[in-house]
Amino acid sequence: SDIPSPCIRNCCLDDNEICIGCYRSLDEILQWGNASTKLKQTIIEDAIDADRSQSILQNQQAGKSMARMTEQKI
Repeated sequence: SDIPSPCIRNCCLDDNEICIGCYRSLDEILQWGNASTKLKQTIIEDAIDADRSQSILQNQQAGKSMARMTEQKI
């Protein structure tokens, strides 16, 4: 069976041409319509990894911000 697009209609590319909605690269988005099932699975796996990486980065940045705020209060 065909794999549905991971697009969530929150399309906006960041500075690295990665969609902030589905975490696919612009090239992956353009390839999707003609991609094999195997390639679509790979694209989705890469998007999941990118999403996780983004979440980790955001959590690290939030932690640093909280640490700076705590230091300023002391």
